[in-house]
Amino acid sequence: MNTTDCIRTRRSIRKFKAAPVEHSLLESLISDTSYSPSWKNSQIPRYIAIEDSFILDKIIHDYTPSFNSNIIRQAPLLLAVTFVKGQSGFERDGSYSTKKGDRWQMFDVGIACQTFCLAAHNAGLGTVIMGIWDEDGITDLLNLPEDQELAALIAVGWPDIDPEAPRRKSVNELLTYL
Repeated sequence: MNTTDCIRTRRSIRKFKAAPVEHSLLESLISDTSYSPSWKNSQIPRYIAIEDSFILDKIIHDYTPSFNSNIIRQAPLLLAVTFVKGQSGFERDGSYSTKKGDRWQMFDVGIACQTFCLAAHNAGLGTVIMGIWDEDGITDLLNLPEDQELAALIAVGWPDIDPEAPRRKSVNELLTYL
């Protein structure tokens, strides 16, 4: 699949087949994702592949609203995307490099999440990035190190739906020339 086709055909998938995602495939996707650009090549994203039914049940019942729980419940894999704090957007002395302060961290993680989702789509997998969950609860459940922060959850699996593309805004609405 060429890049344009991959971008234009990737959809958020919220219904998955029961088939597992092979570890070798996931590792290959994470390897591809490691090429995502990041602030001063800081490479801060980290990934936790959650397959354990106890952890998934806790996330489903205790830490996510029903619309996300329903997705996680039938996805064969949940990817927790974290990042190493205090590197992206900072100088070596710990001061902020720009007025955005530490918000550059989320740029780097966002780029990595989209890169992962496109690589997964290219491999035939479906994904949906979820951002509404109990951050403190899941952080404790996953026992994240103090230097990491939870940024996103991505449900991953073999798609059981083929949704149409939603309407897109025109280039005239999106682009301004000065």
